[in-house]
Amino acid sequence: MTLFPTDRYGLIRREAALRVGITDDTVAAAVRRGDLIRLAPGIWVEADDSSAADPDGVYRLRCIAVAGSVRDRGKSTLSHDSAAALHGLQILHPERETVHFTKRTKGGGFVRGHRHVHVGPLLSDDVTVVDGIEVTSLARTAVDVATAGDFERALVVFDRALTMGADRELMSGMLATRARWPGIAAARRALDNADRLSESVGESWSRAQMIAAGLPAPRLQHTFRTSDGEVRADFDWEGRLIGEFDGIQKYGLRPGETPREALIREKRREDALRAQGLMVVRWTWGMLERAELVDHLRPWLEKLDRTAA
Repeated sequence: MTLFPTDRYGLIRREAALRVGITDDTVAAAVRRGDLIRLAPGIWVEADDSSAADPDGVYRLRCIAVAGSVRDRGKSTLSHDSAAALHGLQILHPERETVHFTKRTKGGGFVRGHRHVHVGPLLSDDVTVVDGIEVTSLARTAVDVATAGDFERALVVFDRALTMGADRELMSGMLATRARWPGIAAARRALDNADRLSESVGESWSRAQMIAAGLPAPRLQHTFRTSDGEVRADFDWEGRLIGEFDGIQKYGLRPGETPREALIREKRREDALRAQGLMVVRWTWGMLERAELVDHLRPWLEKLDRTAA
């Protein structure tokens, strides 16, 4: 078994492998066997590395690999989806192949290979260092992602950024300097509606679809007292209709618990809420992908109005 040389991030670089006598053919064979994952030209990671256990982890390593290989380090800073990956800032539908940089010039942006280079000013407060890599700050990253996407993507990233401690006023000020940028109106609307109480990408995406459809705004993360103990709901309307996004995925399995046991626990939890006279409606990620949430929720909200009349 070949022992590949790795750097502080667990990356295997071609020049380091060659120095210890490992040939390109040996590396290529390891890639074919699935022992190595290619991140960028001349850079790999071992497939059983814990940092590469999921697509998000692989993309984070790809960003680090490409950032360490650029020739104009000091002039280009990881930004957009790539900075989000290093911050651990979750975003909706991340693009995991291209590595994004922002370059401090007035022109010269390009997309080539793994790199998407944006251009524009970066203030000193817009830049920070994460794990030894220069990246845009949390607030600047959220604004960049928001203005490059639609309302749903913007609301998700602002929710997550607020949860991580980003300053709303700072992000608002950044948006104010981009008055003519594409996507600015949607980003401003998203920041106005952003809420740090949202606990996941799915919950934020759910709320974005509700807002876009003009549905009544729900209360977030309210705790109800039931016979099964305290239950915190993702969403509720008037304390009578509860909305839950994909509860099994949200809460996960407890130690030693099987999926069937988790389903039974969730069913007991819902039964306890219903025993309080509360209506409970649940939806999944797939329903959000298929844009089915609004039609799924509307009859319940109409029923809520009828029972209040």
